[in-house]
Amino acid sequence: MLNREELLLVKDAIRDAERLTSAEIRVCIARRCSIDPFQAACRKFEKLKMHKTALRNSVLIYVAPTDNKVAIVGDSGITKITQPDFWSNSLSEMIPFFKDKKICIGICLGVKKVGELMKELYPADSENPNELSNDVIFDESDEE
Repeated sequence: MLNREELLLVKDAIRDAERLTSAEIRVCIARRCSIDPFQAACRKFEKLKMHKTALRNSVLIYVAPTDNKVAIVGDSGITKITQPDFWSNSLSEMIPFFKDKKICIGICLGVKKVGELMKELYPADSENPNELSNDVIFDESDEE
């Protein structure tokens, strides 16, 4: 789905976005997603134990480009202080890139948008530890 250079671009986008915020951002690319992408993202979020961050402020961007599906899940620290449609602008900007097979651009744009949203809620502090890997996660299972 993404070549080595594109994976590095996504990793760099995550690093750059996390410089603005104490939140942790991860990206998961799924081979297929035959269920609601939000449900699949929630399952993956739990499986990856993303709820283990100190401030409960991690975010998972879940992408199934083959199926033109994407979802963003934020941990309880985020959902307690945001509206249900908090991620809608980020999502709506990403999907057209997937339809045009510009997956990397869409993901990087989404990561940037999430970083901008998170900096308002969770600005970076002087320590700002990186609690979760910035590597892209691949999900080969078909979520059903």
